[in-house]
Amino acid sequence: MVANILIGLVALLHVYFMYLEMVVWDKPLGLKTFRLTQEFASASKGLALNQGLYNGFLVAGLIWGLWLGEAGFAIKAFFLGCVIVAGIVGGLSVNRRIFIVQGVPAILALAALTLL
Repeated sequence: MVANILIGLVALLHVYFMYLEMVVWDKPLGLKTFRLTQEFASASKGLALNQGLYNGFLVAGLIWGLWLGEAGFAIKAFFLGCVIVAGIVGGLSVNRRIFIVQGVPAILALAALTLL
């Protein structure tokens, strides 16, 4: 139960990331959240759209695993692993905050899934 709640929260975070990247990347909320200039945001809008789409795939996988219940254990573990790797790469290549905001919740969810 705890694991599924944490997985749901990870999925909701990624819905929000998807919204930030696909909808408001070059708007005030996106500029503030990602600390971007308008010029950079406008130039990179296509890349952000693609990145947001990948976050949507993570959401779809996590929801699929939740929908399957106990039978979705491997799916939930796989997609949480994907989120953790994305958080590590983002934390190392862009900003440490990415690992904290994206990776840590997924690590906690995976720990709850496997240990509880």
